Amino acid sequence: MSQGCDKEAACVTSPPHLQWERRRAKAAFFGRLGGVSTGPYSSLNLSSAVGDQPRQVAENWSRVRGTLSRQGELALLQQVHGATVWPITRNSAREKLRGDAMVANEAGVALGILTADCVPVLMLDADAGVIGALHSGWRGTLANIAHAGVDAMVNLGARPARIEVAIGPAIGKCCYEVDARLGAQVVAVAPPDARAISGGRPGKAMLDLPAVVGAQLVAAGVAPEAITTAGRCTRCASMLYFSRRAAGGGITGLQLSFIELVE
Repeated sequence: MSQGCDKEAACVTSPPHLQWERRRAKAAFFGRLGGVSTGPYSSLNLSSAVGDQPRQVAENWSRVRGTLSRQGELALLQQVHGATVWPITRNSAREKLRGDAMVANEAGVALGILTADCVPVLMLDADAGVIGALHSGWRGTLANIAHAGVDAMVNLGARPARIEVAIGPAIGKCCYEVDARLGAQVVAVAPPDARAISGGRPGKAMLDLPAVVGAQLVAAGVAPEAITTAGRCTRCASMLYFSRRAAGGGITGLQLSFIELVE
């Protein structure tokens, strides 16, 4: 797994978002720039559930939707920090489902994840025409939502060895201090070779959540070289990305990551 974008990953930085360029897919990780919201939601907040003005959220969405294909139908979940994965079709894309991951094998269906430090993951098996998107915070990581997402793609015809993955901007080990007890729980469920934690203050540990998620994907059969990590630590780069840690646990907006299967 490589930090940032490289030539093989074809992940091109294009403010205000990162585009993941792949055959048969449109995919991007948006940041917080380019919208109309103000205050703690400044400026491209895409969540209507954090207290932002509905009119501003609607305008932000109008700017984002132009990135989708003309026929694109965007699915969003009521994210609950679990490991439930939903298969999505054009008919079900507008349903308000509770869960943290989606898969699809129908062109014109876009899968969207909202985050502000948690790990957004976009997945593609271009040969099978199967996509996936998942949201992995520490709870989802403990529940191994990454493996559940790969399994759900396999159920639609994907093969783990063909799946390509982009892990988007998330809080890094440099800034994700957790209780040592939580760090030990993550180590207990992480693959043996995962760089899960490093030492911190007494009673604390620095958790490398993107690295653990990446290791879980590899344990599920994804090739290490098929995984790229795009973007920067959301707390370090809070001028570019929404980050609850940077906001001191207070109110902040949410940014979108999406993938859409196209023909």
